[in-house]
Amino acid sequence: MSMTQTSVFLLIQLICYFRLGTCGKVLVWPTEYSHWMNMKVILDELVQRGHEVTVLTSSASILIEPNNDSSINFEIYPVSLSKKDFEYYFGKWVTEWTYDLHEHSIWTHYSKLQKIFSEYSDLVEILCKSVVWNKSLMKKLRGSKFDVILADAVGPCGELLAELLKTPLVYSLRFFPGYQCEKYSGGLPLPPSYVPVALSELSDHMTFMERVKNMLYLLYFDFWFQTLNEKTWSQFYSDVLGRPTTLTEMMGKADIWLIRTYWDLGFPHPLLPNFDFVGGLHCKPAKPLPKEIEEFVQSSGEHGVVVFSLGSMVKNMTEEKANIVASALAQIPQKVLWRFDGKKPDTLGSNTRLYKWIPQNDLLGHPKTKAFVAHGGTNGIYEAIYHGVPIVGIPLFADQPDNINRMVAKGAAVRLNFYTLSTTDLLTALRTVLNDPSYKENVMRLSRIHHDQPMKPLDRAVFWIEYVMRNKGAKHLRVAAHDLTWVQYHSLDVIGFLLACVAAVVFIIAKCCLFCCHKTVSMGIKKKKE
Repeated sequence: MSMTQTSVFLLIQLICYFRLGTCGKVLVWPTEYSHWMNMKVILDELVQRGHEVTVLTSSASILIEPNNDSSINFEIYPVSLSKKDFEYYFGKWVTEWTYDLHEHSIWTHYSKLQKIFSEYSDLVEILCKSVVWNKSLMKKLRGSKFDVILADAVGPCGELLAELLKTPLVYSLRFFPGYQCEKYSGGLPLPPSYVPVALSELSDHMTFMERVKNMLYLLYFDFWFQTLNEKTWSQFYSDVLGRPTTLTEMMGKADIWLIRTYWDLGFPHPLLPNFDFVGGLHCKPAKPLPKEIEEFVQSSGEHGVVVFSLGSMVKNMTEEKANIVASALAQIPQKVLWRFDGKKPDTLGSNTRLYKWIPQNDLLGHPKTKAFVAHGGTNGIYEAIYHGVPIVGIPLFADQPDNINRMVAKGAAVRLNFYTLSTTDLLTALRTVLNDPSYKENVMRLSRIHHDQPMKPLDRAVFWIEYVMRNKGAKHLRVAAHDLTWVQYHSLDVIGFLLACVAAVVFIIAKCCLFCCHKTVSMGIKKKKE
């Protein structure tokens, strides 16, 4: 850290001191790739406000590396695996999910998907054990007396650290398959009649058969599909704490849940007071483009430009597929900036330039940008919404199909199938989005919804973290559902009791009627005999 930065940081700390100690100490349990990029935006803002932020990162981390110019503290702990091991596993999972799973039937697809999640769960467990069983590290963490733990819920361990350090917990989360975590650990009520199950690719306006499909997905995810090896995690947590517990119970102790979406992309559903939606918190106004890129964009004239990016994790597009894409792009009048790291396609047109990296947010915010060809990652989707750019979606894996389908349902995107993609398909989709004004109008409507909030998403995320620090937690916002069994939550015991009461009353009345009838009959027989 430079002398200037050090001086600024110390000044902020002094300001915090004179503001009656409103600044606190934050411990972070992160995950990799886009999850880390999203969380780092929050951490940078917390540092700007004078909070002391410490990130727990393994010696094998892929993206999370200490930076001398950063005011964030990085606590590096050793693990038995190397960075290459982690890159191998993540690369394998992405390749399998992107290129292999689509070839199988739906049940085989989810069976193989569960295997990927199981391997991921085992990997995260190695990280967690490397921290919890590191006595010197845990002693240091206890001595630091953190005010709050910020954790990404898709990588368990944050809740265990919160329990061991007796520290309030705030979750950052996009979604769990089937909403398993939000519903059971968070207590969020999600009626399947109009709330589509995550990964179902449905909208909130479902036909009868779609509601049947949604219910089948719900039952499958609830009773069969496991995102994490819950039995293993529950046993691990029980061993560490010295008492029986479960992963679901531990996650249910979170004070606040920050969900990385909003009502522009998401569909309305019931909320709880300790849930808030902060989608697009990383979005910001566009900065000036590098000179060379700006000149290329300006050369597009009245036609404008198209931005093309399938993200940073997909790097092995085949030559055949690249030529299909390049051929379609060559036939539109717009200039194209294509993020592509591979062999230059033979069919590449003079209107298209290849870049290993592009300033995506700044390009989407440029007035000459007319469309965005994207894979549908949440961060990219929100940048398109923020700047009001219609999308041609080519989803590959994870939440991308769901995200693109939501944009399609809102009239702001056209979806294509990556595996059957042809030049004609891509060209037709581009012409539709570029020439039909309804797509621009619809995405601008979503953009207005996104911007029309009482607080910016980033400010709201930081507010809740600071709220938890100020109030030593937020247990007063957690619903009592966490203290009820499944039978009690659904009032099955009450319903059973009331039915028993009704049955008892009916039984008594029936007995009385039978007794009276028997008496009447007996008296009639007696009179006849007399």
